[in-house]
Amino acid sequence: MSDIDELMKAYGEAGGDRAIFENNEIAHLVANGHKLLSMKSVAGLEVDAKETLTGISATVTLKEGIKLKNPVHLCFGVLHKIGTQSITMDVRLEKNASAHFIAHCIFPKAEKVRHIMDAVVTIAEGADMRYSETHYHGLYGGIEVVPKSVVSIGKNGRYFADFTLIDGRVGTLDIDYSVEAGEDAVTELTAKVFGHADDDIKIREKVVLGGENARSLIKTRVAIEDDATAEVTGITEGNAAGSRGHVDCMEIVKDRAVAKAIPIVTVTNPLAKVTHEAAIGSVDKRQMETLMAHGLTPEEAVDVIVRGILR
Repeated sequence: MSDIDELMKAYGEAGGDRAIFENNEIAHLVANGHKLLSMKSVAGLEVDAKETLTGISATVTLKEGIKLKNPVHLCFGVLHKIGTQSITMDVRLEKNASAHFIAHCIFPKAEKVRHIMDAVVTIAEGADMRYSETHYHGLYGGIEVVPKSVVSIGKNGRYFADFTLIDGRVGTLDIDYSVEAGEDAVTELTAKVFGHADDDIKIREKVVLGGENARSLIKTRVAIEDDATAEVTGITEGNAAGSRGHVDCMEIVKDRAVAKAIPIVTVTNPLAKVTHEAAIGSVDKRQMETLMAHGLTPEEAVDVIVRGILR
């Protein structure tokens, strides 16, 4: 079986549809480790990717005024038990452009795998970008995921990012996202993670509201059980008149797991407003009792509640 067939097989087992990558109207980029397997662009979207000595380097540019009707699909993975994947991406949306990027990150056999993603995203005036990233890590927990992104949003721009890792072991996760929002810009950062065994989760997300009337939401939902640990840091700075930001963190804890939430809010302009809320604890007792009254065991009830929160 070829590398791309094997990766597509794992992608299908994780719930994906291989037909996406055979559709001529859908742009995509597929890589296994440091090997590019498939790449396609569409009108108005330039994709320039190459293999380097240290990994994969890609530049993606959406031209001014182009609004893609289909999502751009990115499929990254390491199929072997041991390996490294390092990806550097430069994503640029020109003025009034709009696109939805969907990333599938697949590591089904990872016992000693490191996945590094280093992205710079530039969203010009009036442009709109949505980025959805879903991970599947298998059951071994031997993976380290280190995604980092630096995002700049121009006037009236919009950026929505959603990171999901709720199937399989997390391993070691260290997210570091930073966003700077210009005048009338809007950004939402959402992360949903379910940790087990000795998984180690660190999430750091920062938004700087540098333009007047910029708005932001950082929303994190983390559930951990067994001996897993989680540390969530949400940072928002309100530096311009009319800017509004909110940090919302919820962590569910079971067994011997340990969770920490660090909300940091700073305001340097008297006409800005930034708020935060953080909640850490077990599942709701009343919800538990209701589900158990319908015949679920305590373990099943907890699982239903947790997955409901993460969904």
